[in-house]
Amino acid sequence: MKTRIKEFRARHNLTQDDLAKKVGVRRETIVFLEKGKYNPSLKLAYDVAKVLKTSIDELFIFE
Repeated sequence: MKTRIKEFRARHNLTQDDLAKKVGVRRETIVFLEKGKYNPSLKLAYDVAKVLKTSIDELFIFE
């Protein structure tokens, strides 16, 4: 799975740590999400999308 988290994070001037704190996870979780090495739960995907003001469909690319 590919994500556009890094791209959307840059648009909002958020660091990985900033996003992690807003979502309530560790920074490492955001790192793994951005690298496509971690499949998020639906709740985590929703929370990340909400913070980045986008939809899950825009943020995550399922192949």
